Amino acid sequence: MNIRHHFSSVEHPHTNGLTEAANKVILQTLKKKLTEDKGCWAELIPEILWSYNITPQTTTKESPFRLVYGTECVIPLEISQGSTRTEHFNESANEQSRRAEIDVVEEERNYTELRQKSMQLAMKRQYNKKVKPRILKQGDLVLRQLEDIRKSPGHGKLAATWEGPFWIAKVIGRGAYCLETLNGTALPNTWNISSLKYYYS
Repeated sequence: MNIRHHFSSVEHPHTNGLTEAANKVILQTLKKKLTEDKGCWAELIPEILWSYNITPQTTTKESPFRLVYGTECVIPLEISQGSTRTEHFNESANEQSRRAEIDVVEEERNYTELRQKSMQLAMKRQYNKKVKPRILKQGDLVLRQLEDIRKSPGHGKLAATWEGPFWIAKVIGRGAYCLETLNGTALPNTWNISSLKYYYS
């Protein structure tokens, strides 16, 4: 059925970049809307999602609402204060213009997709100029970053941030590795390269 599986390392859950980017925008908007009463964040989610959906995005230059429905939405302010669209609304001509918008919406989506891919390629080229790739091989000695829950609670800020060394037992690909201790005991799970660094002995 042409199903392709892409596995990400357990220790690297933020590999889903699109979700993280949307969540970051929502979180920033929540911080701006909330003042002292931080417990009311759940009540603001609908209006924040609404504003996100009707705002043109940087990469597509279109709002998500327009890409789904083929037209810009009429916001409550336009209804209460009036705008060109609401004042010159013609019900008989509206159906015909709406059909024309729906006819071209697929073409607009394709054009938007091309524009987004072009923007992503430009960003990728810019990012890759600064990146220094790190490649670890099977048999290399590495240190593993200690997560906060694994640190000794009594050590506070002075707790070690790296542990090891460990052998790289297997290179899985896409920055994921299987590790084992120096005496050959395999560690559970896979580890992302962002949590590893080369050990100089």
